[in-house]
Amino acid sequence: MASSSETSSQPERPARPNLAFRQLRGRRSPAEFAALVRRAAREIGERVSCDARYVGRVEAGEIRCPNYAYERVFLHMFPGRTLTDLGFASRSSVRGRAARAAGDGPRALAAGETPGAYEPYDTQDGLPDPQDRPYDPLDPYGSHEPYPNDHLNHEESDVLRRAFMTGSGATVAAATLGPLALATDAAAAARPPRRAGTPEAAALEEAVRRIRLLDDRHGADGLYRRAAAPLRAAYALLDAGATRQTTADRLHSGAGELAISVGWLAHDSGRFDDARSHYAEALATARMTGDAGLEAHAFCNTAFLARDAGRPREAVRAAQAAQRMARQLGSPRLMSLLALREAGGWAGLADRAGCEQALVRAQTFFARGHSDADPEWMTFYGEAELEGLEAQCWSTLGDWRRAARHARRAAELQDPHFTRNIALYTAELADDLARGGRPDEAAQAAMRVLDLLDQVQSSRIQTMLAGTARVLLPHRRASGVSEFLDRHASLPRAGRV
Repeated sequence: MASSSETSSQPERPARPNLAFRQLRGRRSPAEFAALVRRAAREIGERVSCDARYVGRVEAGEIRCPNYAYERVFLHMFPGRTLTDLGFASRSSVRGRAARAAGDGPRALAAGETPGAYEPYDTQDGLPDPQDRPYDPLDPYGSHEPYPNDHLNHEESDVLRRAFMTGSGATVAAATLGPLALATDAAAAARPPRRAGTPEAAALEEAVRRIRLLDDRHGADGLYRRAAAPLRAAYALLDAGATRQTTADRLHSGAGELAISVGWLAHDSGRFDDARSHYAEALATARMTGDAGLEAHAFCNTAFLARDAGRPREAVRAAQAAQRMARQLGSPRLMSLLALREAGGWAGLADRAGCEQALVRAQTFFARGHSDADPEWMTFYGEAELEGLEAQCWSTLGDWRRAARHARRAAELQDPHFTRNIALYTAELADDLARGGRPDEAAQAAMRVLDLLDQVQSSRIQTMLAGTARVLLPHRRASGVSEFLDRHASLPRAGRV
């Protein structure tokens, strides 16, 4: 257990107070803030014994850089921020060496760091399997739902925690919510905060649209960190309040949708812990305002993430929770997508019958066509996505021939403007062909994906290609395979952006 007296480094120069961290604590006492830290740690399966003394040492500047356990907790508490944003020095400047690169071998424990102080992407073997606990979306302390249900009363509620995420108020938020919100306005920061109005709500909604469009075209890796600024700005707008209730409703909905969009960027970039945190933030926002559409969306993405993270039972139950919320919305296309999310979970559980039943429901709902009740965020969901998600189900079940047929159709149907999805479906096709014993066709498809990588940055796609390359290694003599393997091997090593 990481104790309050153990840190990853000791100051080598006179301590400077950490004013940024002190500002994040706000009006809460050190003991109250320490309780929030411990609660956040439990949410992500971490163990820290944070107390008022530790908070005081951080604020006094005695702890220039926290150990890995505390780092992971702090970044979970303040999504989108870096250690520097929290007032800490970079790990490389404290330790005199570069941080360990992603993908290197196991990291040795630093002085004062204990087992359990995991880096953000380490697996946590030995922790209880969350699938062993019944899934209850309304369970305030359930392992699948990290935020408490009674947000207004619990001492570690999400409402209180969000107060520590704010910066200088609504004016800074509005300034950072330009197209993609990539810059701040120093002049705006100097003005006193004001309550948000229609222009701020519209800017937030536009930021969500822009992020989704750029992701569809180019993939998530290059966007994730850049999208942190509008997310911080969105919650600053919520904290500043709104001029009227209709605007407040738009702000809550927009902030929740933005949290989901940023969560998807993290998801597609392989940052599963970050994605889970963002999706839970959106779910908490939805429940505070009774927004069934936002809650269905949050559960939809949570189901997809659970499937990719190897938690298929959670995927099934999250998808079922999403369907319960979506029934009141009157959108057959949304019900179709959610049935596909459930099918993916059943496939992960190797339950072919359950998967097929969910696929039939998905196709039946899809055939009913569009309706005015279809959420705006579902513009990506057309026949190509239906085919692509069904391909993934059959691939998980090991039916490579059927999976390849659907993946090929998905790539053919996809709008040519959505380069990222074309690359994704084609990568799925290449992998299915390779595993189905058709190495020459697999190599051709994989080469088409390589041709798109100068336009698309997606760790998901790169991971799929790497898996295909491993499957094709024994077939180097097949037509085109050697060329693909050599070209793939020459790619620069993918890093986390």
